Amino acid sequence: MSDLTQRERMQIPRQEMPAQDPGIRRGNFDEVALGFTEALARREAERCLQCARPECVEGCPVEVLIPQFIRALRDGDMIEAVRVMKVKNGLPAICGRVCPQEVQCEIKCVLAKKGEPVAIGRLERFVGDYELARRTCPLDCCEPSGKKVAIVGSGPAGLTCAVDLGREGHGVTIFESLHAPGGVLTYGIPEFRLPKSVVHGEIDYAVECLGIEIRTDHVIGRTLTLNELLEKFDAVFLGTGAGLPSFLRIPGINYNGVMSANEFLTRVNLMKGYRFPEYDTPVKVGKRVAVVGAGNVAMDAARCSLRLQTLRAQGTGENPGEVHIVYRRSRAEVPARAEEVHHAEEEGVIFDFLTNPVEIFGDEHGNVCGMRCIRMQLGEPDGSGRRRPIPIEGSEFDIEVDTVIFALGTSPNPLVFVDAEGLERTKWGTVVTDQETGRTTKPRVWAGGDVVTGAATVVSAMGAGKRAAADIHRFLMGEASW
Repeated sequence: MSDLTQRERMQIPRQEMPAQDPGIRRGNFDEVALGFTEALARREAERCLQCARPECVEGCPVEVLIPQFIRALRDGDMIEAVRVMKVKNGLPAICGRVCPQEVQCEIKCVLAKKGEPVAIGRLERFVGDYELARRTCPLDCCEPSGKKVAIVGSGPAGLTCAVDLGREGHGVTIFESLHAPGGVLTYGIPEFRLPKSVVHGEIDYAVECLGIEIRTDHVIGRTLTLNELLEKFDAVFLGTGAGLPSFLRIPGINYNGVMSANEFLTRVNLMKGYRFPEYDTPVKVGKRVAVVGAGNVAMDAARCSLRLQTLRAQGTGENPGEVHIVYRRSRAEVPARAEEVHHAEEEGVIFDFLTNPVEIFGDEHGNVCGMRCIRMQLGEPDGSGRRRPIPIEGSEFDIEVDTVIFALGTSPNPLVFVDAEGLERTKWGTVVTDQETGRTTKPRVWAGGDVVTGAATVVSAMGAGKRAAADIHRFLMGEASW
């Protein structure tokens, strides 16, 4: 047991996460953040004040028992740290890497009021990686209930719902449209932020422990419909995410070299662009790339583009090219995580703020060759609370580009709603649910994650999956009626 006083704990500085050098990492897809050593993790854990009322837990969408797992880590009891973590979170190695802890649990940390909060996310990753490497704490489950649940989509919402229901003894079958499970975790997030080995390790462990069945290459709405699932299963959870991209309605968006960030990132992950030149991937980017938008997906697309350029130019002596983030607001309004923006800048991504595209140009072969933009200024705040961007008349200018990637948000793919009468949706195409239970307007159908909220965070989707799983269990056990 540590015997430091509260004052001594508050004087310990927040420990820095080791990371690859920017000049090196822009030429590979290896993980940027290298993770805490045991010494760093123990030192960071010493900073936790073990508050009587831990507000950090209130900030976590899945309510991880944060002080308890940190105390066990601090005391060197890693098995206990894993056990406590897995009470609420079956995917800690994933969450520790991609959750925006700085605006969730960490912002609630008492230390954040006067300085740097405890690095909860980095400690969560350390515990998750320890468990992935050793598998000391298998997920336990109840006796079989005889009930069957279909989970549509194997992203964070679907996986979390599946794990929680599997632990209750229900028979769970996941239907995934692509050839490997994970959803956005596998196809949307780059290897340098979330290695595929981590995603598949977490999924395989859960499937092995709980007997979950995963059926890939099943497109609900085509292979099977929602009504057909309801004929075979006692309950259905929709966790299909929001994979339908948005584009600006400007001339030229149909030229070759224009794509959505969703398409681009899926290509990089699916076609193993992150393993070039080992794999002669068909994923290509030009020498002057413009990524329109400034969220986390935009940062991912820009940083992948930069790496593909660098890998292509290695050994040739050629200039790799440039990657620009084109954003209509200022730096202060950027929605991406500050850490991702910082990493992008370190690696050489160029930011063009207060800039908005108005037209894309193509050459005689139909390939992108340029883009016309207009300067913007910020007016009064809009419905999002951010200042509204207003075009400056007469400020148009042209830039030379050969690839344009739009990262402007997404909506649910409408395919899943074929033969799904009675399932109410909003004008944005998202599913209407009860926020506390995940119940939809169609009996025996629950939903959660981006298919309900639109594009959001991994951990918020996991929280929705947990809430839905709890209500599905109550319903299946006869403790709650529809």
